[in-house]
Amino acid sequence: MALKTKAITASLADSLGKGLMKWSLAFSVAIHLIALVAFKDTFSLDWLREPIRTYQVELIRPPLEEIEKWEEQAANLDKAKDRSPSPPATAEDTISLDTKDEKYVPYAKIIRARLLQNWDYPAAARENLIEGKLLVLFTLTREGHLAAFRIIEPSGARILDEEALRTIRAAAPFPPFPASLGLAKLHIKARFEYQLRKRS
Repeated sequence: MALKTKAITASLADSLGKGLMKWSLAFSVAIHLIALVAFKDTFSLDWLREPIRTYQVELIRPPLEEIEKWEEQAANLDKAKDRSPSPPATAEDTISLDTKDEKYVPYAKIIRARLLQNWDYPAAARENLIEGKLLVLFTLTREGHLAAFRIIEPSGARILDEEALRTIRAAAPFPPFPASLGLAKLHIKARFEYQLRKRS
């Protein structure tokens, strides 16, 4: 008799435990549903339905005819100044690519065109929406050979800095200086800007 009572008690406790678990689960689901309904306006989930934004990068390069014209202008300057004395071995100057000094403008245009032909926006930087600006100083010998280069103002993104230096190495050697410049070395400051344009 005692064994039978114990079995009934155990069975009753087991069914009560299962019933209590079902009620607890139902109560929890109900509370969560009420909370979702109550806070649905507070936390918007519209961002899940927004289309993925795409960006287009445009590298503007001058036409080949313009580059050839600039190189021809530099060659003509050389011919016109053939009788000028040879520059002293120590003569140097520093310019920026957007110089307004008329004696440097034709040569600066050739350098800029060469850089643009070799410059690219790194795919990894484009995919991760990395933008930046940097300033590089590079030195050319009278023959147009790259003597040195370094970053003066880094972009803050190594991938962009490395691409700018790769561009300068790839563009070298550059055309020799026009004889009219009368220099042994020319230091050039070049600013590289990496900006993504949002596609409209």
